Amino acid sequence: MRSNLARLAFLPLAILALLAGCATTPESVNLPDIGSWDARTAVLGDIRNWEFKGRIAVKADDDGFNGKFNWAQQGDAFSATVGGPLGMGTVRIEGDGQVISLTDKDGVETVLQDPELELKWRYGWTIPISSLRYWALGIPDPVQPASTEFDEDGLLSRLEQSGWVVEISRYREGGGQQMPRTLSATNPDTRVRMVIDRWLFFDR
Repeated sequence: MRSNLARLAFLPLAILALLAGCATTPESVNLPDIGSWDARTAVLGDIRNWEFKGRIAVKADDDGFNGKFNWAQQGDAFSATVGGPLGMGTVRIEGDGQVISLTDKDGVETVLQDPELELKWRYGWTIPISSLRYWALGIPDPVQPASTEFDEDGLLSRLEQSGWVVEISRYREGGGQQMPRTLSATNPDTRVRMVIDRWLFFDR
């Protein structure tokens, strides 16, 4: 009897835990049709919640690394984790549309006044934080002038913006549409190459 009562007491807690898990983990959704360039820039420029998981390689002079790279966007806020070699460890870069901060491998958080410059100073390389959320989606940053080129399917293949040259060499299915798979961003000092393995889009 005591054993049965214990199991009955545990059951509501298990149900609550399951419901809490469901409430905090949104289901991924498919994108609407973005077959035209106008539709692509409109839909992806307005999309609020999404993430990708992939890999990154950064090369700057004699410095660089290869590692995992995950990005999650929720409205104006983002969180990016970069996993590099043991010397750098895993760092997290976060922003809310106004402030961008860096948490290093030791858990020390620093607000970045000039993210690209300060990453270069700390690690010898940099990534274009402010515009990367758009470039990864295969569209230009809407607040900066840009020069664009397209492939035979009407997808962005080359972009010049903010002193960087972005080239997207492969697309693959993500959210039911064609999304960048392999892209590079290069400026006179740095080359960033990304391979995106998985896209997820959410409706909230």
